[in-house]
Amino acid sequence: MIYLTRRETFNAAHRMYREDWNSEKNEEVFGKCANPNWHGHNYSLFVTVKGEVSNATGYLIDLKLLKVILQEHIIEKLDHKNLNLDVDFMTRKMATTELLCIEIFFQLKGPIERNEGVFLHSVRLHETENNYAEYFGE
Repeated sequence: MIYLTRRETFNAAHRMYREDWNSEKNEEVFGKCANPNWHGHNYSLFVTVKGEVSNATGYLIDLKLLKVILQEHIIEKLDHKNLNLDVDFMTRKMATTELLCIEIFFQLKGPIERNEGVFLHSVRLHETENNYAEYFGE
């Protein structure tokens, strides 16, 4: 079994805020992330696939194809967008790194696994250089 990882980057804004809480409670829990004028991050996304290397091509998956899948299903939907307002798969979800990472995993699972013998292993999402979430579909 081989593991292969592709990195992509995107920029997005979001706000941590619960409608059922008042402003004071939101600020107490989420701090600066509850800013009513939003805030943003330069995210780094690492997608790892796994499977067996093809004898015919020497590839698990052509990295050009993996790039197209990531661009079409994730980057085009997230880059320079507001996660709370513009992203269909984040509707009515708190735009945390953890939940975004999980949702990205489920957006990619089908398109990646349509390729014979290729399986999505993990999605790792860096919000900052110090903070990231990683999801294995468990």
